[in-house]
Amino acid sequence: MAGRPVHTFEVVRTEQLAPHMVRVILGGNGFDTFTPNDSTDAYVKLVFVDDDVDVDGLEQPLTLDSFRALDHTVRTYTVRRTDTDRREITIDFVVHGDHGVAGPWAASATPRQRLFVMGPSGAYAPDPAANWHLLAGDEAGLPAISAALEALPDNAIGKAFIEVAGPEDQVELIAPPGVDVSWIYRGGRADLVADDSAGDFAPLVAAVKEAAWLPGQVQVFIHGEAQAVMHNLRPYIRKERGVDAKWAGSISGYWRRGRTEETFRQWKRELAEAEAK
Repeated sequence: MAGRPVHTFEVVRTEQLAPHMVRVILGGNGFDTFTPNDSTDAYVKLVFVDDDVDVDGLEQPLTLDSFRALDHTVRTYTVRRTDTDRREITIDFVVHGDHGVAGPWAASATPRQRLFVMGPSGAYAPDPAANWHLLAGDEAGLPAISAALEALPDNAIGKAFIEVAGPEDQVELIAPPGVDVSWIYRGGRADLVADDSAGDFAPLVAAVKEAAWLPGQVQVFIHGEAQAVMHNLRPYIRKERGVDAKWAGSISGYWRRGRTEETFRQWKRELAEAEAK
């Protein structure tokens, strides 16, 4: 991973989508070396460093290794949209005041400000061979769900469940008329709500399990908080509903309550090792 190129983008503009979500559109010369993919869950690694860092003095061409000696932070984000004509990529950030690294950066981002981007990667896109589609997630999964809904054909059938703090955090979505979109409210910030509204008891878990199961072959995309997804929704889909991995290969946690991205990645490695035994 360290050897993959890091692209130098610049902020073009920002948009306030909801009280706790900011959209950042990136452009500039970074698009020269950026190769989009067809995945609706395309994601990139964002490298955050101080604005006054002389990047030209780092080892070139830029890779993650180039930043080793610097105080930097790497975060993973979905590419909400790629516009090859305008040479821009769009990334949506969840923002809760000064909490975290990426959110505060997005909230204060200004035109021409640099952001270093590695990727994209990705593995999911809606399969037209499916009879219906099941998509579910929280704010972290919302950008990928939004992209998937837009990529569905007009005659697609499905259900989408999106958990957010409250009605004020809903965003405008484009979906086929045959896809029922349900907004689920947890009543507060995902990392701060009481335990009886998170993890095993997240409203998203109940909403998905209680939903009517449609006939035919389903394709599933579920991403969000790891306890809710990995320990509740994934077993429900794979074991209780018997959905084969081919049609339910994109079910995983994007984050975990009480962990930074660094410690979350370690937790995911440990979980994968335990499941492989």
